Amino acid sequence: MNHSIHSADRATHLKIVIVALVAGIAVAGFGISVRTNTDMTQTAHMVKAGKPVVVTSSDTSTIR
Repeated sequence: MNHSIHSADRATHLKIVIVALVAGIAVAGFGISVRTNTDMTQTAHMVKAGKPVVVTSSDTSTIR
């Protein structure tokens, strides 16, 4: 049994590539299947701005 990827043979490298490919396809398939927006429409939500607000923070004392 080889414990190093550097000294592994060609068949071991091929197995690693196949397992990674199958895992990638499984993750992509799962991601596509759990999508909630199936009708492929997008809606924009409008947010109207309110009145302007001035926020100040001054903890320093003024010396004149």
